[in-house]
Amino acid sequence: MTAMRPIPVQIPILPEVVAGLRVGDFLEISGQMYAGRDAVLPKIVAMSEEELAAKGIHLDGGVIFHTAVSVAGVGPTSSSKLEIEESIEPLSARGVRIHLGKGRLKADTMRALHVYGSLFAVTPPSTALLTDRILASEVAAFPELGMEALYRLRVDRIPAVVAILHGQSIFEQQAQRGQVYGDLTRKDQRGNG
Repeated sequence: MTAMRPIPVQIPILPEVVAGLRVGDFLEISGQMYAGRDAVLPKIVAMSEEELAAKGIHLDGGVIFHTAVSVAGVGPTSSSKLEIEESIEPLSARGVRIHLGKGRLKADTMRALHVYGSLFAVTPPSTALLTDRILASEVAAFPELGMEALYRLRVDRIPAVVAILHGQSIFEQQAQRGQVYGDLTRKDQRGNG
């Protein structure tokens, strides 16, 4: 089996870059991204363009990594948490091209990603690897939230796999092949579950 070659993706991301990707592509994302989760993302959604600009927050062509930032490092949190998943559509409408996290998303969220030309990618929950790829971090907004504030990260080659794009989902493809984990059993090559 041939190893997948990573596709380098530089932030800010142009719409044509997203248009040229497909579900299952392995990405290495570099540049300045934002990190936030359920405490801060609804606050970012509620901010006007002027308020965001006053804090130096530029979402167009951006990446939102669903994580907190702490001295222990970073790792993806479940993107299906209500406050996080509900932020995906309005942030995509404002130009966020990649939402980076883990887990399945609802069909309505998949449609919204498609409408706005955005994608959802999953990244390995490996704190040591991800933290090693962060070159710099600073609080961008809501410092009173501590590690759950919105952070601006400068990153180099954060690994990710495109999970939802163009109305397609890697999770649905896996389910169709019988490769679903959790409360469902995986079928082996003989069809035995």
